[in-house]
Amino acid sequence: FSLFWIFLIRQIRVSFTFLVMERVGKGGGEERRREDGGGLSEKEVGANGNDNSTVFTRILDGLLDGYDNRLRPGLGENVTEIKTNIFVTSFGPVSDTEMEYTIDVFFRQSWKDERLCFKGPMEMLPLNNLLASNIWTPDTFFLNGKKSIAHNMTTPNKLLRLKDDGTLLYTMRLTISAECPMQLEDFPMDAHACPLKFGSYAYPVSEVVYTWTQGASKSVVVAEDGSRLNQYHLIGQSADTEDIHTSRGQYTVMMAHFYLKRKIGYFVIQTYMPCFMTVILSQVSFWLNRESVPARTVFGVTTVLTMTTLSISARNSLPKVAYATAMDWFIAVCYAFVFSALIEFATVNYFTKRSWAWDGKKAMEAQHPKKRDPMVLSKKPNNVCSAGVNYTPNLTKDVSISTISNTTSVQLRSSETKIMDPKKTYNSVSKIDKMSRIVFPVLFGTFNLVYWATYLNREPVVKGVVTST
Repeated sequence: FSLFWIFLIRQIRVSFTFLVMERVGKGGGEERRREDGGGLSEKEVGANGNDNSTVFTRILDGLLDGYDNRLRPGLGENVTEIKTNIFVTSFGPVSDTEMEYTIDVFFRQSWKDERLCFKGPMEMLPLNNLLASNIWTPDTFFLNGKKSIAHNMTTPNKLLRLKDDGTLLYTMRLTISAECPMQLEDFPMDAHACPLKFGSYAYPVSEVVYTWTQGASKSVVVAEDGSRLNQYHLIGQSADTEDIHTSRGQYTVMMAHFYLKRKIGYFVIQTYMPCFMTVILSQVSFWLNRESVPARTVFGVTTVLTMTTLSISARNSLPKVAYATAMDWFIAVCYAFVFSALIEFATVNYFTKRSWAWDGKKAMEAQHPKKRDPMVLSKKPNNVCSAGVNYTPNLTKDVSISTISNTTSVQLRSSETKIMDPKKTYNSVSKIDKMSRIVFPVLFGTFNLVYWATYLNREPVVKGVVTST
């Protein structure tokens, strides 16, 4: 009886376990069907698509199987054509002292590699930069680049697209510091063409040829808000191609020129206006009396030192070129005017002293010709008396005569002083000052008129490059 009850309890427990497992199995199947969206099982999914990622993995493995990335496409059969274009995201800044500029670009290259042709459910495969290290890529370098940076944050900024016919599109983001030869004769009214030159480092034109993707006129594009320039206007860009000959053969060089026109506003405020005001200040001394030696000396010396300081500071923002710029000519002429004003005062002061002594002497002689010495007048009667009559000298008479002679001398000197007073040149105006008040402003105004008319009305000339701008 005990064994019967034990057997019955076991049977009930087993039946209950099977019931729970069945319900759990039905619930899991419904959840899987809801996740699949259509109630398809894993076998059905594998039968329909066999998973696209697996298909493309097999395609890439098949393409790279036996692929040698050391050999260029079409080796020994045809020339590899590399199509390029440039999209400039930011341009600037430009360094005048170093004669270089910085540019941030999306550099795009496209070529065809028949070894990478495939057939699959998609016409183009979007790939990352890891495949670029396993296939052949052009050995492009920048001829006038001083320093180039390939951005790697957060991952290498590279893009790779593969078409089913074997055409590849390879794009990378670069920041390039390149040389920009400048001719500064017209500074600060100058214009420049900053080139960007690139090409193949090892392959001559018999193996690799570079072309522009959309023609030379549309293959270099600058973003509308891409200018990062404070002292320049980016007035345009152009593209061109040239072949260079070296000892290793002939190579194709792609060139993109960016045309810059300098803004003159900063230099007008910083240099031209201070020079202009300094010249005007130096000419104020012409309106001061020529006897005001300290005041006119301070004007002359101060303005000369100010022009010297301005000329030195203006050169600090330029490279040490051996020729004179337009600003140098302006500063030199202003310096000449300031220095001439100082020399003019020295001349006036010199002739003022000579004129005072000469005018006083001539005026005295004209009004009192051959005045006798009062001492002679006082001594002559004594001599006459002594010659005619011999008598003992009388001290009282000598004292009286001496008193009379002194009185006469004082009266003559006072009369001479009164005669010379009207001929003194104090608080007078020199003829040289009168002429300088007119000549200096007229000459300086004429110079400014010719200077600004010459440089502002002239078209920007970029030496060595023919432009339509």
